[in-house]
Parts: sequence; C-alpha cells; structure tokens
Amino acid sequence: MNQSISLYLTALSQVNWSSPEEFTFPDPNAKAWLLEQGSLSRRLSENCQQLTVDLLKNVWVESSTLDTSETDLLPKESCLLRKVILQGDGKPWIVGRTLIPKSSVQDQSHNLEHQGEIPLGLTVFSADNVKRDALQVGWVETPDGMFLARRSRLWMNDKPMLVSELFLRDSPAYFSKEQV
Repeated sequence: MNQSISLYLTALSQVNWSSPEEFTFPDPNAKAWLLEQGSLSRRLSENCQQLTVDLLKNVWVESSTLDTSETDLLPKESCLLRKVILQGDGKPWIVGRTLIPKSSVQDQSHNLEHQGEIPLGLTVFSADNVKRDALQVGWVETPDGMFLARRSRLWMNDKPMLVSELFLRDSPAYFSKEQV
C-alpha cells in the first residue's frame, strides 16, 4: 500500500464526525454526494467509463481493536475489515473502510467475505432489504489538504455494517459534471 493511501486511512480514523444537520457543506454538489442514500458505487459508476476497486485489505479483526464510536454502532463481535480504493477511469476517487460484523456476514445471499474487487455498494444495494442510518460527515486533514468524508451504517437484510468513505481530490464530489 503506498504511503499516501496509508495516510488517508489514518486520517479517516481521526475524523471529528458531525451530523449532517450540524455540518456546513461547501456546496450543493458536495452535499448531494455526502448525503447519498443509495449506492455510492452506482453513483460513481455513472460519472466514469470504468469504476474499479483496488482491494487493500480484507481481514478479520477483534472488536477490541475498534474505536468506541465504531463499536457503539455495531455488535460487539469480530468484524471483517475491508479497505479499498474506488477509482474512476484510473483516478483514485474514494478510500473506503468497511467493518462487517461476523453475524452480518452469515446467512447472506452474497458471500461478503469474498467480495474481492466488486464494489460493496453494488452487492449491498442489490439485496431486497437495505437501508442506511447513522450518517455522519466531516472534514479530513491530510498532507494533501482537506478532504470530505462520510460514515454510515448500512443494513443489509437487517444486519449492520459500518462504511467510512474519504472523498479524494479527483472525486466527482468536488465538481459537477458540467465542470468536467
């Protein structure tokens, strides 16, 4: 994993999360991206010719290694930790970090443990029973500047997972299609 991505993931773990009601969005386009209720992967794919996933990590971690703000939103059990970079036409757009509790991996129609380089959002939002709650947003300070981030709990068939996303400089969250 290159040093920038490692720094982005570290920065993502240090966000001072806010509710959307308390957050000052930089513009309507960024607000629309951060408040997206559907599949972020699907929305990203509409803004490029090819959306790809670089799988950086896919390992089991004990709940004792997680931050309190994470364990407050999930069952206290081991979680599958998935770290990815979503790229649009070869440009890194999103650094993602997902925690999927062991009980959420079990009895699903898709094997989330072997998701690989398939965007998680495409799998989750293909399920019959999906919702998003506990949405939080914030700014992330990185060596490359300030970036937007969001974190939310996704429910797939009544089982939770926690998804954190850092919107990198080339992400469409920072410009509308008309600006391209």
